[in-house]
Amino acid sequence: MNSQRNGLRLASLIFAIVAIAHAVRLFRHTPITFGSHVVPMGLSWVALIFSGVLCIWMWRLASAVR
Repeated sequence: MNSQRNGLRLASLIFAIVAIAHAVRLFRHTPITFGSHVVPMGLSWVALIFSGVLCIWMWRLASAVR
């Protein structure tokens, strides 16, 4: 077992879960508020792209580790 590969795969899965959560928020148009501040939907688009790219990058990096 390679602990570095397992760590990268685990991080990739965590980023995948974050990306899925943002996609669900965008699909359902769920508002998020912190106190009196409303989090804009555009922020979820940025987070979806960012976490999706990190997920794919880490998964591919884990596949390259021997």
